[in-house]
Amino acid sequence: MKTIVIYYSQTGFTKRYAQWIAEAAGADCLELGAAKKKDFTAYEAIIFGGWACGGRISKINWFKGNLDKWGHKKLIAFCVGASPVDSPEIELALKGNFHESELERVSVFYCPGGLNYEKMPAASKLMMKMFIKMLRAKKDKTEAEEEMIRMISGSYDISDKKYIAPILECLRG
Repeated sequence: MKTIVIYYSQTGFTKRYAQWIAEAAGADCLELGAAKKKDFTAYEAIIFGGWACGGRISKINWFKGNLDKWGHKKLIAFCVGASPVDSPEIELALKGNFHESELERVSVFYCPGGLNYEKMPAASKLMMKMFIKMLRAKKDKTEAEEEMIRMISGSYDISDKKYIAPILECLRG
């Protein structure tokens, strides 16, 4: 199946997953900017990946804006975020990026990435610092909130190639 993986990455985690998926699937792989100029007629499957920001998949509106043109193709979206894969909020957040009718056509997946403050733009760093400050100031923090503060206070990488397996199964299935 002729496949293309399109990604939008801020600090490299989404790019890494896109490259892993493309390599494993024998697919073409393009950054979103280059993909916007591409003709997708020859592709049978289109996979889009973006990073998570406040429960939203970055640049997902570009992908969604093309769904009608790609109605007969296999469509997959994946999101890369800083939360562990077993975080209970993930499934709800992923589905919140699509209308019910879109979810009938698009398979959606989550891949844990991490945080890389060294590559993060200043605005994103500032947003994260404000979020951490707000969490630290909260009275009666839950154990989960305490863990989140520890996790997001510095750079970390929890990405793993094993998380592309469900995406590849969906592509082949």
